Amino acid sequence: MEKIGFAATIGTFDGVHRGHQFVLRQLADQSQRHAVKPMVITFDRSPRQEPVLTPLAEKLRLIHEMGIEHTEVLSFTPELKAMTAYEFMEKVLRNRFDVKLLLTGYDNRFGRNREEGFNDYIEYGHKLGITVIGLPAEGNVSSSHIRQLLTAGHVTEAADCLGHYYTISGQIGYGEHVGTSLGFPTANLEPDDVHQLIPAWGAYAVKVKTPNGIANGMMNIGTRPTFGHHAPTLEVHLLNRHENLYGQEISVAFISRLREERRFESAKALQEQLNYDAIMAEKEIKANEERYHLSL
Repeated sequence: MEKIGFAATIGTFDGVHRGHQFVLRQLADQSQRHAVKPMVITFDRSPRQEPVLTPLAEKLRLIHEMGIEHTEVLSFTPELKAMTAYEFMEKVLRNRFDVKLLLTGYDNRFGRNREEGFNDYIEYGHKLGITVIGLPAEGNVSSSHIRQLLTAGHVTEAADCLGHYYTISGQIGYGEHVGTSLGFPTANLEPDDVHQLIPAWGAYAVKVKTPNGIANGMMNIGTRPTFGHHAPTLEVHLLNRHENLYGQEISVAFISRLREERRFESAKALQEQLNYDAIMAEKEIKANEERYHLSL
C-alpha cells in the first residue's frame, strides 16, 4: 500500500542526542502504524542564539542515519516567528508538508512566543485533520546539559549523552610549526561552523578522519601559554602517522580529555609531557573508541 502524507516531529535536534534518537525511533514506529512517511521538521539555527553542537549538514546526516529519509529545514524568518501555533499547523504542517500525524513532547511548544501547549495542538489538529500524539520524556538528556559538559571539558560524559562522540569538522590552515620543533607536528583546525561549541581548553585523545582514512590523534585547544600569549587554536597531531593536511577537510571526534592546558617551564618539559600524552591517548582510544558511534 502506498503511503500518503507524513508523520512529523518538530525540533532543533541540536546534537541528535539520545533523547532525540528516542523521538526518531517513535516517529519511525508511528509512521509505520499509520501508513504514512516519517518526516523531521527542523531549523537552520537555534532561536536561542546559542553555540551549536551539530552544524546543519552533520545534523541532517545523523537524522538520516536513524532511518528518516525526509527532513525539512525551516529558517526563522519574521513571518515564521509571527505565526501562532494554529497558523503554523495549518499553513506549514498541513498545507505545505501534508502532515497527517504530529508527534510532540507534552512540554514541547511552538508558535508565536510559545503561547500554546499540547492540549491546544490536539484541538487544532481535530479542526485541521492532523492527529496529535504526545511523546513521554526519555531520561534527562538535553542539548543544554551537553553544552555544559563540553564547556567543562567532560567529552566522555558528553558522548554518554549524545550516544556518539562529539565531532568538529573543518579545514586545516597554516600554523607556526611550533609542534614540529618539538617532534609533534600539528595541523590547525579551522571549524566549518564558527558557531559550533568548542570544548574547554586542554589536551584530548581523538580520532581523526582525513582524506586518507581514520587515524588516532591528540588535540590541544588553547593558547600555547608555554610560548607566550597567542590566540586560541585547535591543533591536532596524528599518532604514528604523518600526512600533509594543509588545506584538507578533516573531522575530529573527541574520545577523552587527557589534561587541562597549562604553562610549562621549558620547551623540553612540554616535550616530555607530550610524549606522556601520546602514550595516554593511545590507551584512552583503545579503551573507549568502540563505546559509541564515530560520527565521522
